[in-house]
Amino acid sequence: MEPTERRAIVMLLLLGVIGQGVRWGVGRPGEPPGQVALMPAERRGSPTAHRDSALAAARPMGPGETLDPDRATIAELLRLPKVGPALARAIVADREAKGPFQSAKGLDRVPGIGPKLLEAVSPYLTFPGGAIGGGGDEAGRRPGEPGPDGGRLDLNAATDRELESLPGIGPALAGRIISYRESHGGFADIGELRAVPGIGSRLLGRLTPLLTVR
Repeated sequence: MEPTERRAIVMLLLLGVIGQGVRWGVGRPGEPPGQVALMPAERRGSPTAHRDSALAAARPMGPGETLDPDRATIAELLRLPKVGPALARAIVADREAKGPFQSAKGLDRVPGIGPKLLEAVSPYLTFPGGAIGGGGDEAGRRPGEPGPDGGRLDLNAATDRELESLPGIGPALAGRIISYRESHGGFADIGELRAVPGIGSRLLGRLTPLLTVR
């Protein structure tokens, strides 16, 4: 056998020994080459859990659900009606730059938020101190809180600012209520609010305990 042939055989044997050593060092002895090793179940994320988490983040706000826009994440803000990714990011950026909003009216400073959007999101907002949808009127009352005499707000005498203190009522909707009241000579009963554009059965149900007609 030629010397070059012997060297080639020795080299092949050495490579085989080294390869086997590597298999024993980093692999599993007894398993065929190329065996696929599955990640242990405890290290794999549950597809169902990821799916449920994504669905929960995408689910719109339901009746009675509220969030605090002074603390909400972008994912939580996306659950609000008519709020998309760009607006949710703008809300968070404005909050970080200028501080908390403290009331629904404070959100109006965010570019892209106007009266119609405030009307849509106000029923789903809450702020520290228990205020819902707004920061209160001139007397410092929270939205929906009775006046000093403990009575309900008179629908035929309330000012626009008093109407705006109610949950779900923004400046535009308060203006429509007053316009309807003036053009129809007042409300005969609270249920007549359904004739005002923007007031549905759910909002009427929230307002009824807080209003009276005199």
